[in-house]
Amino acid sequence: MRFLTLAALLLGTAVPALAQTAAPAPAPAAVPVPPTYPATPPKLIVAISVDQFSADLFAEYRARFTGGFVRMMQGAVFPSGYQSHAATETCPGHSTILTGSRPSRTGIIANDWIDQRGNNRPDHKVYCAEDERVPGSTFKDYTVSDVHLMVPTLGERMKAADPRTRVVSVAGKDRAAVMMGGHKVDELWWFGKDGFTSYAGRTMPPVVARANAAVAKQIATSQGPMTLPTFCQPLARAVAVAGKTIGTGRFERAAGDVNNFRRSPEYDAAVLALAAGLIQDMKLGRGPQTDIISIGASATDYVGHGYGTEGSEMCLQLTSLDQSLGEFFKVLDATGVDYQVVLTADHGGSDASERHAHHAIPDAVRQDGELTVEGIGKAIGQKLGIAGPILFGGVNGDVWYDIKLTPAQKAAVEREAIAMFMAHPQTQAVFTRAQIMATTVPNTPPETWTLVERARASFYPPRSGDLLVAMKPRVLTLPHPVVGSAVATHGSFWDYDRRVPILFWRKGAGGFEEPFGVETVDILPTLAATIGLNVPKGEIDGRCLDLNPGEGSTCR
Repeated sequence: MRFLTLAALLLGTAVPALAQTAAPAPAPAAVPVPPTYPATPPKLIVAISVDQFSADLFAEYRARFTGGFVRMMQGAVFPSGYQSHAATETCPGHSTILTGSRPSRTGIIANDWIDQRGNNRPDHKVYCAEDERVPGSTFKDYTVSDVHLMVPTLGERMKAADPRTRVVSVAGKDRAAVMMGGHKVDELWWFGKDGFTSYAGRTMPPVVARANAAVAKQIATSQGPMTLPTFCQPLARAVAVAGKTIGTGRFERAAGDVNNFRRSPEYDAAVLALAAGLIQDMKLGRGPQTDIISIGASATDYVGHGYGTEGSEMCLQLTSLDQSLGEFFKVLDATGVDYQVVLTADHGGSDASERHAHHAIPDAVRQDGELTVEGIGKAIGQKLGIAGPILFGGVNGDVWYDIKLTPAQKAAVEREAIAMFMAHPQTQAVFTRAQIMATTVPNTPPETWTLVERARASFYPPRSGDLLVAMKPRVLTLPHPVVGSAVATHGSFWDYDRRVPILFWRKGAGGFEEPFGVETVDILPTLAATIGLNVPKGEIDGRCLDLNPGEGSTCR
């Protein structure tokens, strides 16, 4: 599915082409002048997050890109960016991108957590982008909210400095839109049950109504299999996982199949088309101030979960996204606006263990389905004579004790829990709340961090658990036997989930590549410097990255 099709439906016309001009007469040879970053602030900041776009996928496909990613690779390329914390999930990752802060400061410790005091739900679960205080809101049917994000985003800081700033956020997932947009947005839209939606009571602009009509028409139309590029064909090898076959898919879809629409290149095309429409209709970047739009492209994550990362499906997804980004940039070019783009990801990801076994990695296995927090809690209760439940949470993440336990019971439960988790051969480490709190928040290169330092970057005391459990590398925390549609996942402490590319591009800025590790929390101070926005160092965790490829610095 090409971006052009949905953009034409949405905008009412074909994507505008760039104006063509006659080639100038050859100039006399001159000594090359090193490029420098433009001296004036950009008029529009475009922040794009490609969900589950790992540094490994970027390295695998960068030589195959011919569209939008090629443009990004002509700018400042940081191939080893880090979501440096341990909780490599969607919500924590998106919370770092435009806040300059790690989850230990944003408060977004995971996609969900346990709150035994703040709600009356039997499982005590809270979703990261909900307001559980709203009557009738449940964990599965929640009211979307920004209440849990504890820090301001770049857009909020820009609006505080200049109230004329427009802040827009569009994404396939609500948590991506909320965590990048923040608390003070002019427009915030995500793809819900019936198309793009927003907070209750928000007026739907005409461009969103047009987008929903275009997407509804697209979903109602069946789609045949996509053409597989020649370089994708060697990846089209069937792999059996739990009674289903992955690796050979080409995104054919029956009419009305919303789930497979999400799990296809069509989904990102819809999000980018709406973003393009909002930029045009709102005339972003054409006022006296700098505006900002954040865009969450979610399809890569859905494809990674549903089909894994190394089959024909991911090859088609990334090459299609490359073309969609190229068409999106053409729309921006046609506006004449001076825009600065940053592209990164919320986390990486791991392939299905069954395909790893075919690729010479036989020790890549699924989590033992018998290793569960509930099972260990039950065993502890039986041993200590304590009525359950004893523990809440999940393996490879936060674990909470029942708040009704006495101090003596908690101490006994902690000893038993650590012993039982560590007795399992798939467990790498178990850290207590006290151990994590005693660890200094790291400020060294992220690739050098210890596991407990990674845990500290994810730890927010009012919400984090009593224990944090880390599985061994290459243990895929999607247990055997596989149940449901997902065959692969992310969320580990390890670099295949932590490392993501960070790419900056602006017309006339020149480019370079820096292989050393940087962090996604560095994005906010880097962009803030380009527009002359002061951000006190004590309020964030990131540092400014110099985007000037020559002498001089953009970090002023």
